[in-house]
Amino acid sequence: MKQPTIDDALARRAAIQHFLRTGGYDPRFPSWSGNIIERETKAMADMLQALVAEVKKLSGKVHAPSFPADLVAFTRKKVEPMVRGLFRRDEQETVLAVLEKSLVFLTAANIVQVLLGCTWPHSAWDLANLYLGSMGAPLLGPDAPKIVGLSEETTCYVSLAYFHEGDAFDDFVVHEAAHIFHNCKRRTIGLAETRKREWLLDIQYRKRETFAYACEAYARILERAPKLKDRRGLAIEYASKVRVSGERVDPVEVNSILADASAARNGWKVILGRCAPEKSNAISTPAQIR
Repeated sequence: MKQPTIDDALARRAAIQHFLRTGGYDPRFPSWSGNIIERETKAMADMLQALVAEVKKLSGKVHAPSFPADLVAFTRKKVEPMVRGLFRRDEQETVLAVLEKSLVFLTAANIVQVLLGCTWPHSAWDLANLYLGSMGAPLLGPDAPKIVGLSEETTCYVSLAYFHEGDAFDDFVVHEAAHIFHNCKRRTIGLAETRKREWLLDIQYRKRETFAYACEAYARILERAPKLKDRRGLAIEYASKVRVSGERVDPVEVNSILADASAARNGWKVILGRCAPEKSNAISTPAQIR
């Protein structure tokens, strides 16, 4: 077996610094010793430990705002209208049981555990930047994403910026929960799966962000206008200015979907219909960010 050298140590240090600055890494981990599994295990541990140390250094001693003591009840209240509108009655409670336990607000008390428990190093890097941004701390690099939420499988990580004053149509919790519907397979949570119904909801790959943004805004419209006759005006208010990044979705399409949804008794089904795939061959991705 090759003996470690000073050059190897320098290469590992350089690889870790590159990861901290950019979130990028060579999946072969050539600077670490052993077979591919051993190299991956050692490199992951080294990179995540370095990430934790850097986050602690950058965030320092911060005061985090409080959030609801009963997080399950809070989450259920936020996502229940969406679930009731999108799923059959006999599936709703099963889906709600998953979503109501899916929410994680990143705080000084849990950030270390969250980062060390990440499966994907780049997801850990994104979450570190999400946390740093919520604390008003410097981000890890010039190209670090300025995000307020990230969903992975059945977990929604959300910034404490959620509790700051924001746009009247913002709801990061609903946005990230909407991504779970295409991240999670039906059989994973005990629902019947067929050849044509593999995921919780069938959403066109390129419209996943469109779906999440539309769900987010529509949830706020319902909160502000329980009566159908009052919703159209809020959809017009939403469309009165650009509220989403044109790099990720088409704002005009989101506005159109919300206009149709706000005119319907079940706008959730309208949103799903407008984001349905042409063919049921959606591609899975490890994480969705906002």
